[in-house]
Amino acid sequence: MPATDLDLLTHAARRSGDIAKSYFGQNPDIWHKPDDAGPVTAADLAVNAMLQSTLLAARPAYGWLSEETEDSAARLDADTLFVVDPIDGTRAFIEGGQDWSHSLAVVRKGTVIAAAVYVPMRDLMFTAHIDGGAFLNGAPLAPTSQTALSQATILTHKANYQPKFWRGGIVPEAKTAFCSSLAYRLCLVAQGRFDAMITLRPTWEWDIAAGALIVSEAGGTATDQAGKTLLFNNPHPQLNGLVAAGGLHGPLLAQLA
Repeated sequence: MPATDLDLLTHAARRSGDIAKSYFGQNPDIWHKPDDAGPVTAADLAVNAMLQSTLLAARPAYGWLSEETEDSAARLDADTLFVVDPIDGTRAFIEGGQDWSHSLAVVRKGTVIAAAVYVPMRDLMFTAHIDGGAFLNGAPLAPTSQTALSQATILTHKANYQPKFWRGGIVPEAKTAFCSSLAYRLCLVAQGRFDAMITLRPTWEWDIAAGALIVSEAGGTATDQAGKTLLFNNPHPQLNGLVAAGGLHGPLLAQLA
């Protein structure tokens, strides 16, 4: 059994990659969730089954929250729980893209304490432990110190650039880019490859729990879109959007409506 929660997450994330890659490009079965909640594939379900059995066997006292497991109120009574997205960026996985990931976190009393995000097609393992720093394949991470929106590049979806979201209806001049996986977007900010990421719609906890810790442990800041601290294991497991950045965090919040 791995000695620490982070060891456990890292090993499980690599196993997730092995399973997912065995389905990748093989036209796995696809189903569509109710209420236009997105697709799920046989790969998502296979990874979820492995994670649930492996992680809970190692930590039977922990609760469980996963995108691909029917939610249970029992997790609310757990002091500590796993929050996982078996494949974050399923649409990219289906389309043959490279930028989907596995997002695994341990949450204790609302706070993420350990995290692993693995991008198997690029062999990128992002990890963090609370008060222990953030790393990519063992090398320390740091976000950018950029503070000027006009010179920044922000990872986001074009839907977030509607005037209604911005103070005075004035959309920032910053350049934008897109990545299907929210967890990977957060890691790219922690790595300093992009200056910030934003999402301005209700955001599922499993999409962002691991990446949010990786950003903060790298030296950046991740909050909801109102600047409030992220707290996890809510009865309805969604948060009020997300803003994550290094030096750009404050300037971005100041521009949001």
